[in-house]
Amino acid sequence: MYLGRVVGTVVAEQKCEGLVGKRLLLVQPLDHAQVPVGPVEVAVDTVRAGSGDLVFLVGSREAALALEPSFVPVDAAVVGIVDSVHA
Repeated sequence: MYLGRVVGTVVAEQKCEGLVGKRLLLVQPLDHAQVPVGPVEVAVDTVRAGSGDLVFLVGSREAALALEPSFVPVDAAVVGIVDSVHA
């Protein structure tokens, strides 16, 4: 699980069957101090996050399990909107 900031959206005309109706977001991964780390990622939205929201994400197998049906081919999924961080 890791933090990120939503910086945009992705529009895809064709998607895998398990992604139909799901929003795709551009997310900048952040460290605990909310400093950007690594490149911007595409993540499937499971919590209706919006542009500028601080979110937490899961990757790999956990991202695939965050969707119904399970095991949709994704590398990252937004699974929560963060209210505050105390580090």
